[in-house]
Amino acid sequence: MERKGIAVAGTLLVDNIYEISAYPNEGELTQIRAIRRACGGLVSNNGIGLKKIAPEMPIYGVGKVGDDDAGKYAVETIQNEGVDVSAIKISSEEKTSFTDVMSIPGGQRTFFTYAGACASFGADDIDWDNIPCKMLHLGYFLLLKKVDDGDGLTILKEATARGIKTSVDLVSENSDRYSLVLPCLPYVDNLIINEFEAGNSCGMEPTEENLPIIAEKLLSMGVRERVIIHMPSLGLCKTRDSLTVLPSVKLPEGYVKGKTGAGDAFCSGALIAIEREDSPEKILELAEAAAVASLTEADATSGLCCEKELIENINKFRR
Repeated sequence: MERKGIAVAGTLLVDNIYEISAYPNEGELTQIRAIRRACGGLVSNNGIGLKKIAPEMPIYGVGKVGDDDAGKYAVETIQNEGVDVSAIKISSEEKTSFTDVMSIPGGQRTFFTYAGACASFGADDIDWDNIPCKMLHLGYFLLLKKVDDGDGLTILKEATARGIKTSVDLVSENSDRYSLVLPCLPYVDNLIINEFEAGNSCGMEPTEENLPIIAEKLLSMGVRERVIIHMPSLGLCKTRDSLTVLPSVKLPEGYVKGKTGAGDAFCSGALIAIEREDSPEKILELAEAAAVASLTEADATSGLCCEKELIENINKFRR
């Protein structure tokens, strides 16, 4: 089997976004002024992001939804963006995962989430023979119960046995559960995380000065090819032979419309360059270009576009 492209595996859910004028106190009432729905989770954010940046690259969604209207909406949304959905499992026993977002325009957002089908997504849900990918990106660790409880390791081992390169990202949880990910690292080719997650994984303060040490430590803990860490001021790529650091561009005032999904966009750019076996410099350049473009819209993927346009956009800020 000739392998090409990237499979993104993990969360696939629906965000129900309710715009309200004010958050009520207990026992009070507030009116919902507008309602909209959006597709979210790693499979959506990275799947759609990858297709926008590299439309010609095969992208496979791997996850689980319920046999309900929300599940149909989630699958159709990513399929309409060009993501192959043949590996998405439909559960007749569970509802599609969702988050109800109470949003005050220009103010706070409050989230109520239902774990649903994503919580039971695991190794048994992956039909490996029908996913001819070159790389598998698995996330979000610390958010998927079965993946955290051992199925993540099983999935990464199986991918490795099949000659599929692996990558992993996490969620920024303020807890001591990062130890759950450590046994997986010897089966991870590419670890792509932010500075908070990197520091918590190693028990170190994630300052700019410490990031190279943290990345080296994560390699020593088993990561096979590269550790990529991003923070607002820079991106870093550490391999066993090199350390590459790319300072972030300075953006003009008013450029940022939203930060939702910037980390996913960074990851998508990095994955495309890794799949092509680009240099560390090229990996960080495309990753940053994707992250910067994503900041122009409030959601996770609307600001993304093809690679050529991403590079042209970020080059305006490098002059």
